[in-house]
Amino acid sequence: MIDYFALALGHGLMAIALLRLVLRDDLDGDPLLARLKADTAANRSATSSAGRSAARRAREARGEETGQADDGAPGR
Repeated sequence: MIDYFALALGHGLMAIALLRLVLRDDLDGDPLLARLKADTAANRSATSSAGRSAARRAREARGEETGQADDGAPGR
């Protein structure tokens, strides 16, 4: 009898924990994706390639990541 109770209690608590994790609202949102979408929208709103380059240089000056891998090549 005690074995069934212990099994039911353990599995019931795990089911409750799983249910609480699945129902969290912040589980579906990724802040990095939101920032990337905003950067993309800002770049698309620039009318010329010079405007997009200026926006990219401004982000790099603020120290934000551009999402491109740096190969360490000089002169870039």
